[in-house]
Amino acid sequence: MPERRPYVAANWKMHKTVAETRDFLTAFLDGPNGQGPEVVVCPPFTSLPAAVDLCAGTPVKVAAQNVHQEESGAYTGEVSPAMLTELGVEAVILGHSERRQSFAETDEALAAKVHAALAAGLEPILCVGETQEERDGGRTESVLVRQVEADLAGLDAGRLPEVVVAYEPIWAIGTGRTATPEQAQEAIAFIRGLLGARGERAERTRIVYGGSVKPDNAADLMAQPDIDGALVGGASLDPGDFRAIVEAAG
Repeated sequence: MPERRPYVAANWKMHKTVAETRDFLTAFLDGPNGQGPEVVVCPPFTSLPAAVDLCAGTPVKVAAQNVHQEESGAYTGEVSPAMLTELGVEAVILGHSERRQSFAETDEALAAKVHAALAAGLEPILCVGETQEERDGGRTESVLVRQVEADLAGLDAGRLPEVVVAYEPIWAIGTGRTATPEQAQEAIAFIRGLLGARGERAERTRIVYGGSVKPDNAADLMAQPDIDGALVGGASLDPGDFRAIVEAAG
């Protein structure tokens, strides 16, 4: 089995001003951040320059929370891949359930975004996952098949290791409910099987879990054989809590 370095990302969503971003990173970067998991912080657009500046020369990478698939154009309010790379941003979250549900992002658009991000040198963090209704209806696997196949459509199998896939069951995001380690492992193993069908290199793709990850459940979740880390929401807003999750992944 290929070695996959653990990956832990902090999705701050619409939280933290520039000043609050500086306060968080000043505290977080003061702790041990050497060998171990790959660590990523995902601030709002306005805080990206400050985050890049503070993380320069450290092992911590900076990611955006969204990007448009076009290089430029009449897309008011959007940000292109080149605008992110110019800042020093290295990765981008794509397809978070909040984007899919509240902003009507489609799988077709996400496939275009995955290709655009990779072409610009950005690492896509692609989110997939089912609703409670879909899980209760026994449709978890069919939803994952649809999302994985559509969102990665046309992508050469050799580039799959450049993508991080985040399994985020929608019913566990911001609800306080968390998939059990067994539920998360089952879904992520299924996703790994879908990717594995594309060729051996797909085994190097990191698949992380997201959905109410906290310091007290992180170790159990990330001890599962197919779970390579976490995409953390609310618990990533506190530097001490986020550091504890990073350490649990180590």
